[in-house]
Amino acid sequence: MKLKSSTSRLLCLLLLCSLLAPASHAQASGQRERRVAAPAQTPAPVVVAPQTTPTQQPTPTPQATPTPSAPAPRTVEELRARLQALMDEPQLASSFVAAKVASLDTGRVLFEANAGKLMMPASNMKLYTVAAALDRLGPNFRFVTSVYAAQKPDANGAVHGDLVIYGRGDPTYATRFNGGDYYKAIDDLAANIAAAGVKRIEGNLVGDESYFTGPELGPGWEWDDLQWYYAAPVSALTINDNAIDLFVKPGAKAGAPGVVTTGPASSAIDIRTLPQIKSPADYFSFEVQAGHRPPRPDVHIANRTLTAPAGSKRELKIERALNDNWIEVTGTIPLDDQGYTGDIAVPRPADLSTSMLREALNKRGVTCAGQRTIDVDVGATAPLDISKLVEIARRESPPFSEVAAQTLKPSQNLYAELILRTLGKQFPASDPKLTTAEAGSAVVRAFLREAGVANADHLSFFDGSGLARSDLVTAEATLQLLTYMNRHRYAQAWRDALPIAGVDGTLRSRMKNTPAAGNVRAKTGTLNNVASLSGYVTSATGERLVFSLMVNHYPDESEARRIFLDPVAVLLASFAGHS
Repeated sequence: MKLKSSTSRLLCLLLLCSLLAPASHAQASGQRERRVAAPAQTPAPVVVAPQTTPTQQPTPTPQATPTPSAPAPRTVEELRARLQALMDEPQLASSFVAAKVASLDTGRVLFEANAGKLMMPASNMKLYTVAAALDRLGPNFRFVTSVYAAQKPDANGAVHGDLVIYGRGDPTYATRFNGGDYYKAIDDLAANIAAAGVKRIEGNLVGDESYFTGPELGPGWEWDDLQWYYAAPVSALTINDNAIDLFVKPGAKAGAPGVVTTGPASSAIDIRTLPQIKSPADYFSFEVQAGHRPPRPDVHIANRTLTAPAGSKRELKIERALNDNWIEVTGTIPLDDQGYTGDIAVPRPADLSTSMLREALNKRGVTCAGQRTIDVDVGATAPLDISKLVEIARRESPPFSEVAAQTLKPSQNLYAELILRTLGKQFPASDPKLTTAEAGSAVVRAFLREAGVANADHLSFFDGSGLARSDLVTAEATLQLLTYMNRHRYAQAWRDALPIAGVDGTLRSRMKNTPAAGNVRAKTGTLNNVASLSGYVTSATGERLVFSLMVNHYPDESEARRIFLDPVAVLLASFAGHS
């Protein structure tokens, strides 16, 4: 066929190149809210893929989202046509896609499709939880951990009876708030106790996590997530995100045991290099036969790894049964391997928190006779009546504005759950049968009604983080929430808490070298088969836009980001017209 113009020849050439070019599968390296390249998990053995980790991967060279080759749209009609073309990508044909875009300056809707359909939001759910908390608690709210006793220490520094550590869900006993230090926050609490004159506790050091009621896991969480940090149990006494960092490195030579260490390196975490041990029962049997006193730490780790020859493949398994503190590490790690890191959730984190505090007190010369924890939900002990006790010390968290940022930017599930339960305690429901989390969800729903979110009562809230697949929201409701928060009295704290494209949080490696970089502020959402992105962007002409994008039932959520979510955000940033 003879082409009639140079334009036609150019279009054909571009079409031919697109057909011949290999598809790009570059993935963003941001933290994922649910599965971070995690293989199958416990109770079935977890196979760690060669040279990869479930939670921390070598950071690849960021793959920039390409700037659209076509000229930037200059009219709303052109913009809508381009957005519709992205929605009509053949790869998305069998999936559910919802989107809505509007102008914050004029209020005009620029694009919408399926905006009223209920969708799984993944971690876009955190937008609802944190927005309600900013409104109700305020950016200056602080979590408080109190230290109680029946009476103040006597002249010799003795506490007659128990010393009670009463947690209220403070998430800031964690490295991300303390410069990477596992111990700083717990050391600060110990220092406050010592400064109150305590030198000896004649009773027990009691970790009381009874402030929250209800299950420690969110309803609808999947069992095979529960081993990993992103599904850590919720406790009013948290410590280091209720998880431990597990490090595996090769030994000195091939055939030698691998080296397993943890962060923190607490005496409450017992690590034994025992390749011959097959089960917890064998472990304790070996200890007795060897003449050792069976340890009673909060976490047991059996290291049954071996060092393989250099150049071989890493073949590791990590297994922790449900609600079990026994972690088994098996398999091989090559002699030249740089090491593996995995973040493993800790069951009964209040035990570990109390143990680490006891260690910190001992370093300051403060002794105690024993240690125990209180959680009324397991039926072990009735709650303490703190009104009859004396507060002798406390630790306050940084302001909530910092907690909000450390929740949204890295998409930290545990913090969102703690925030939800804190709302339930600060604003209790009229129905005493509700759990703390259920009461918190009622607070979120009431806030949405006040914010003018349509059909707020028809949205489905099962947790605060979005880890539950039963959570259902709409792009319409999410956009209305974002619009309301843009004019909220705490709008600046809200915007500051969101990830910035190409800069930080879960967007740090996405949309680099595009008009969206340093411009888009949005919350990501990732579950298997779910991807979402909702937030704000400024167009090329300075118009402020708000958007909500959700993809459900797509088998590769990272590809959904590549072919739809990020291109939409880049297109909005490049829009050269006005609404």
